Amino acid sequence: MAYWPQKPPLPETPEQLRARIPGWGVDLDPKDRPSVPQEVFDPGAYGARWEFPDRQPERYGPRERSIEHAFLPPVFGTSAPLHGVSGRIRRFAYDRFSEGRNAHWLLLIAADRVDTFEGLLASAARGRPDDPVTETGVLAEARSHPIASRAGRVDTHHQVLDPLVVGGPWVLAGAGVLAAAVAAGRALSRRG
Repeated sequence: MAYWPQKPPLPETPEQLRARIPGWGVDLDPKDRPSVPQEVFDPGAYGARWEFPDRQPERYGPRERSIEHAFLPPVFGTSAPLHGVSGRIRRFAYDRFSEGRNAHWLLLIAADRVDTFEGLLASAARGRPDDPVTETGVLAEARSHPIASRAGRVDTHHQVLDPLVVGGPWVLAGAGVLAAAVAAGRALSRRG
């Protein structure tokens, strides 16, 4: 446990580990360990007056917690509680997969992408959709020395892809909306 003042007991004795793992314990001699002067256990010297600190309450429902840990740390962040489909994906990643598995991290990345899309939908529903032209800085870059600002940078090999990466999704979304509008117009004209 990382939150107790005492070191946890080893699951195996040093002799068992030394017999099983070649080279285990090479730094057991205090003369070989540079951190030995700092390893003096004296909680009173640091002002700690508790065995385990008071726990922060979980006000917004249970927080995501890795399955490797028995409980949350005494203090944790609550600035961005889980919400929507992205929150369900994150909750699934934490409940189902260890942090050592690729599936855990891939699900968290997917949840970030879903959260971005949810944000786009929410801003469009509020009547203030994102403006890809001004928010990406395309106009500012064109006005403020576009060639000189890109010369000498270390990322010059992918600069030709920047317009495609930034503008590509918006062009595809616009093409999809246009195709849907054309299909809807044709369907309405066939009925009438």
